[in-house]
Amino acid sequence: MRTSRILILAAALLAGTAARGQNGPWSLADCINHALEHNLTVRQSALTVEQREVELSTAKGRRLPGVSASASENLSFGRGLTADNTYSNSNTTSTSFNLSGDLPIFQGFDINNGIRQSELNLSAATADLEKARDDIRVAVAQAYVQILYDQELLRVAHEQAEHDAQLLEQVRERLNAGKVSAAEVSAQQATLAQSRQSEIQAEGNLRIALLNLTQLLELPSPEGFSIVTPDVDDPSKMLLMRPEAIYEEAVQIKPAVESARLGMDYAEVGIARAKGAYLPTLSLSGGLGTNYYTNSKFPSDPFGRQLKNNFSQYVGLSMRIPIFQRFSVRNNVRAAELTFKGRQIQFETVKKNLYKEIQQAYYNAVTAQARYAGSRESAASAKQHYELTEEKYKVGMAGVADYNDARNNWLKAESEHIQARFQCLYQTKLLDFYRGRDLQF
Repeated sequence: MRTSRILILAAALLAGTAARGQNGPWSLADCINHALEHNLTVRQSALTVEQREVELSTAKGRRLPGVSASASENLSFGRGLTADNTYSNSNTTSTSFNLSGDLPIFQGFDINNGIRQSELNLSAATADLEKARDDIRVAVAQAYVQILYDQELLRVAHEQAEHDAQLLEQVRERLNAGKVSAAEVSAQQATLAQSRQSEIQAEGNLRIALLNLTQLLELPSPEGFSIVTPDVDDPSKMLLMRPEAIYEEAVQIKPAVESARLGMDYAEVGIARAKGAYLPTLSLSGGLGTNYYTNSKFPSDPFGRQLKNNFSQYVGLSMRIPIFQRFSVRNNVRAAELTFKGRQIQFETVKKNLYKEIQQAYYNAVTAQARYAGSRESAASAKQHYELTEEKYKVGMAGVADYNDARNNWLKAESEHIQARFQCLYQTKLLDFYRGRDLQF
């Protein structure tokens, strides 16, 4: 009964209907595309791009004239000054209408530099969005490889548990035939219990790996989720480019580098914008206005006539010349220059980190290829030793301790071989990803 339950659970984990419906297991491309569309971090970065677009529109709007209209109504009661410059008790009303506008002519290049900075901000936000996409691609690929690894471990653990269960039946038959002692049966029962415990642990690890990937995909639950097991060539035979050559390609296309470069350009424009405060500003203004007035002690012209007679227009040109600003402009320029130097250092740091990442990925790939080739031979040798020991154990020429040692050594070697295979696959594909290739297995 327990074996049947484990078979059903393993089948549900490894080959269940995908959470997205009846379309079958998810490929790596399916997972990446879904994560790019639904992952919250990516969506937040996309919102930042939209915010920068609004800021750019606002910066361009500063070139346009500002127009405003106003209207007012005032009532006055009691003693007040009259038109003939005397005071009397009277009630007065006044109504006014105004339309005014202003147009910036020269603002020390502040508007142009502000627009340029907003454009750079938008480009940087777009690069940051692509970096977030790259990060989620890598995270999904890592989680995907972990599932492949845990699936293989579960398969090995399940096969071993089934094999140990069959071997227990054989030992019991030998006990009934008087060829082994009851201690041999107890030892084999303990071995089977250990195998089943390893299988349960492998099931748990696979569940966690599935959960990690579905969380990256923002799926509500990992229940029924499964992935495609790809057919790949021997990753140890893949040719690796030198890290220097990969870096030369990566530094031209990676969004993290582009974002840092745009940040440096933004700071450089900030220096010019700060220096613009030394320059005078010139603006044009104009307006239209009229009003209506009544006094309870005197007759008033009709409303329409007063509006016509009191109609006025004005045009003005104003200039502001900065003379002494308490060193604020000078200090703002210094702060902008320091910010630019900081962005330069940040740009170089990003490039250095990228080169470091590529170097690490390259040497990890070299090590993974060598480890995979070595683990393959080690696993084959351990399996052969285990099979020979098992044959001796079946005929009573080897004890259960020898059998368990051979079995454990083989399981360890097989686990390392499986891990080395998928690590080799991931590291070699990661190097291609730095060159702008898609992460595909």
